[in-house]
Amino acid sequence: MTVGLILAEKGRDVVVTELGATLAEAAKLLADRRIGAALILGADRRIVGIISERDIVRALAARGAAALDEPVSRTMTRNVETCNENEPVCNIMERMTAGKFRHLPVIDQGRVVGIVSIGDAVKHRLQEMERESTAMRDYIQTA
Repeated sequence: MTVGLILAEKGRDVVVTELGATLAEAAKLLADRRIGAALILGADRRIVGIISERDIVRALAARGAAALDEPVSRTMTRNVETCNENEPVCNIMERMTAGKFRHLPVIDQGRVVGIVSIGDAVKHRLQEMERESTAMRDYIQTA
């Protein structure tokens, strides 16, 4: 199973915020959309960062409520890991686990075409395991 199959089912919608948005605005966006991260894109629509719930919590712990008035550029993760649609789901799960991050933008020819979360990957892996289990039961019953 590949990342492209996940995107085909879940869609390619990517939530973005502006580089100059405040942390409070980013937190509201994440809460309103019920998501864990948003991308920050530059003028050329290429990724310049990602802001996650975890980033916001760390900023609040380090700088207090005043951090909410700061631009996301102060808190965002700048070194964003990415993947492509042909990458196997098991690979991205390993990368996310090793890197301790939960969101992975999907890139095609330098442009963002989607984003997958560890939850998306786990959901699709469980569906794949269920299909394999059903196929095995069917095979055993007909043997």
